[in-house]
Amino acid sequence: MRGRLGGRECLHVPSCRFGLYLALRHWCRPGGRVLMSPVNDDVIFFVVLAAGLRPVQAPLDPRDGSIDTAAVPESVWRGLSAVLTTNLYGNPDPAPELRARCDALGIPLLEDAAHAIGSVVGGRPVGTWGEASVFSLSKHTGAKTGGFLTVADPALRGELAAARDELLHPSRTAAELAYLVRPYAEAAVRGLRLVKAAHATLRLLGRQEREEIRMPLRAGELKQALAAAPGLAPFHSWARVDMHDYRLGPGPGRLRRTGRLLARLDATLAAHRAGTERLLASEWGPGGGPGEAQPLFRVPLLVEDRDAAIAALARRRIVTGYLYDPPLDTYAGDLFTDPSPAPEPAAWFARHALPVDPRRADEVIEVLRAAGIRAVRPPAGFGTGVQGPDGG
Repeated sequence: MRGRLGGRECLHVPSCRFGLYLALRHWCRPGGRVLMSPVNDDVIFFVVLAAGLRPVQAPLDPRDGSIDTAAVPESVWRGLSAVLTTNLYGNPDPAPELRARCDALGIPLLEDAAHAIGSVVGGRPVGTWGEASVFSLSKHTGAKTGGFLTVADPALRGELAAARDELLHPSRTAAELAYLVRPYAEAAVRGLRLVKAAHATLRLLGRQEREEIRMPLRAGELKQALAAAPGLAPFHSWARVDMHDYRLGPGPGRLRRTGRLLARLDATLAAHRAGTERLLASEWGPGGGPGEAQPLFRVPLLVEDRDAAIAALARRRIVTGYLYDPPLDTYAGDLFTDPSPAPEPAAWFARHALPVDPRRADEVIEVLRAAGIRAVRPPAGFGTGVQGPDGG
């Protein structure tokens, strides 16, 4: 990873969410305000709260879910302690512009690159623009464990490693065995087309817990947790969702399997890039920018009726995941977050984005065409950068 990121210092962590918590606690004082995307995993929202910080929801570009820097009012910029990117599905947030803004304000830029391990922005890899960035090894590599916290200042590695080790739970033999047999258990029930058994197995292994897209907020319990912030323990029931081992120290078996999968990353990225090109060129593609396509983790196709599209794909045993609807400001309300000053584009994108695996691009296109799924485009009034200096 150090070689992929131009020599940036890298620290292995048990999960991306754990690495993000480390970064937030190091660079942000409790009580600060962090600009972030409202179309994001709710686990990340709770990690920000666990760090004792107030999430501030950003306006988004409705075409790909990236942060729309020009639509953030100056009054919002002036009140921030940090900016947290999402790089949703691998589509880069505008890191050069965000870097310039953060430099002018004297605040850190933190990059969540969980979906963007091979994406590039401004001629540099995603994850090389901020004071810190976090990567997931659960996504492109398929390791379903582990990640990296990378830092611009190598002198910080020792301090961050000590903070990591203090927060880690020790490796457990039972957890290691469960991790090592998990791929075989999942493959067995899926291979037998036992859909209910597959979901039950994933829930048993802590890999799938949500009944709906968003986990229950549990506002009363969340108020109590906030009173005890910062700290992971009060937020454990939210932070662990779909990954019970998120702060567990890795054992040798976990590390060996992760290493083998990471060694195949270049081939995986090539497959993602090829599929992304085909999907972006389809009628549902949001359109590709100039140059080579990114190796997106998921390609957010824009469809009129997402439920119908999901059902059509499911009949072909193509699972659609990583949905983030409704946006976090609608989900959490202004008691727990500052709402976006321009929420409509994010709500539109969250409702119409259909994230599909680019490695199954040809099957997806075939199914959607056969089902008559119609494409949709953002309303004309959703142009980016429409806000004035104070949001007017």
